[in-house]
Amino acid sequence: MPGLRSPKAELQAHGLVAKRDFGQCFLADAQLADRIAELACPGGGTVIELGAGLGALTRPLLERAARLVAVERDRDLVPVLHQNFEQAIAEGRLEVLEADAKAIDLGAMFEGAARPHVLAGNLPYQITGPLVTLAIRAQVLLDRVVFLVQLEVGDRLAARAGSDSYGALSVFAQAAFDVQRALVIRRGAFYPQPNVDSCVVVMTPRARMIAETEIFRALVKQAFGMRRKKLANAWNGVAGTSRVELGACAEQAGIDLDRRGEELTPEEFERMAQVLEARSP
Repeated sequence: MPGLRSPKAELQAHGLVAKRDFGQCFLADAQLADRIAELACPGGGTVIELGAGLGALTRPLLERAARLVAVERDRDLVPVLHQNFEQAIAEGRLEVLEADAKAIDLGAMFEGAARPHVLAGNLPYQITGPLVTLAIRAQVLLDRVVFLVQLEVGDRLAARAGSDSYGALSVFAQAAFDVQRALVIRRGAFYPQPNVDSCVVVMTPRARMIAETEIFRALVKQAFGMRRKKLANAWNGVAGTSRVELGACAEQAGIDLDRRGEELTPEEFERMAQVLEARSP
């Protein structure tokens, strides 16, 4: 497969510019793209790439996956992908899908597809949250998720309880996945160059996913919505409980209400949610 031109040269060749409102920052380092593809797809299986852009990550993913679906919503870039990967498309190894990644049906796309099932992509910063949520909701379908994200977001996804970066996003992601920060990628590796550094996170589905119930979500959101408050205050009235009921449920769950939300592991949030859900109406 022929190598790709630099993002700047590729855009200029097609009379295009990076779209700021799409948050487009194209990976310009082929060696880093290879390393990300190795993390995502050691060999075989089906990969769905979110935000294929100009194809920097598409190329090394194609070298490893049995089949690749490259999702791109910018209609100006779709013809570029078709041109650069014409042979792979003709061979049926690659499908270029013009779509909004936030709205795709991963269940339908992975149905009957060879495993492992991998979700990968260089995520636009402003829609990272919805795309992480997409992965969480599709956890049972996935064998691996490898995302290139803003460094701060990657730190939050991988943060452990008690650390400064730990928050609601950490809990929700780690309720579904084991999350590891694999690579730090400096801003100079992109065109146009963003104002922040990035990193690669590797998310592997937990053997037992923690159910993200309505009460679990409420506990997490209230705990971090009032981050500096003790749980006795942050959880006041949660799930319609009185202070007495809250204290009794916390005692049953083994949760000290003098602690703060950032000290609780996903499993502790789960225990509290289960006790609240089981209490008599």
